[in-house]
Amino acid sequence: MAEAYGIRTDLNMPQAKVKRMVAKNQTWGKASEQLASQRMVPMGAPPTEVQARTQQPKREIKPLGRPTERPNEPITAGAPFGPGIGPVAAGIPTYNPTSAAVEELKMLAQLEQNTDLADLASRWMS
Repeated sequence: MAEAYGIRTDLNMPQAKVKRMVAKNQTWGKASEQLASQRMVPMGAPPTEVQARTQQPKREIKPLGRPTERPNEPITAGAPFGPGIGPVAAGIPTYNPTSAAVEELKMLAQLEQNTDLADLASRWMS
């Protein structure tokens, strides 16, 4: 019986099977289709709380006041200023909020036909 449902190990245990049931207020014929499909492959029991907890990745909670794990790395490592590697070397994607704001101003100026917004956008980048 262990090979009956392949990777569906929840169905290989007879006590884990859930009785067949259908949703209410369906169109004609849908309930019988659901029952037929449940006869082919029965529904397994929902995961228990213990199963759900074991599937989550375990994170180690460390105290905030602990000693550093990187004693030779400057605190500014990954920042675009100060000693240490920069954001590109750290694999942090660069994002310039100023250019995004200017692009939005340009689009608004074009959409609203507003020369003041266009002027503001051109002054901001220079």
